[in-house]
Amino acid sequence: MNGQSSNQPFIVRAHGEIDLDAAPSLHRALATALESHREVVLDLSEVTFMDCASLGALVRAQGQADRCDARLVLRGAGRRVMRLLKLTGLHRRLAVEP
Repeated sequence: MNGQSSNQPFIVRAHGEIDLDAAPSLHRALATALESHREVVLDLSEVTFMDCASLGALVRAQGQADRCDARLVLRGAGRRVMRLLKLTGLHRRLAVEP
């Protein structure tokens, strides 16, 4: 995880495959960031694969953001990741930016 100054969003960078093994670590990173930052950006530009476990981590993180009055933004999702988000309808529930 890489943080910015307080007036900037906190950036969490993910890379590679986010699957059943990696999803808990993604969830912990997002949960920790959302505890102390009003805006968290998840940089997905280096993610090559996501499965349903990773989607669950994103949904749980969005729920935490909603409860904490924070904002979670997904940024830089590649074609495969965007396809998965659209197939599941999560592109409407999560803030997704180019």
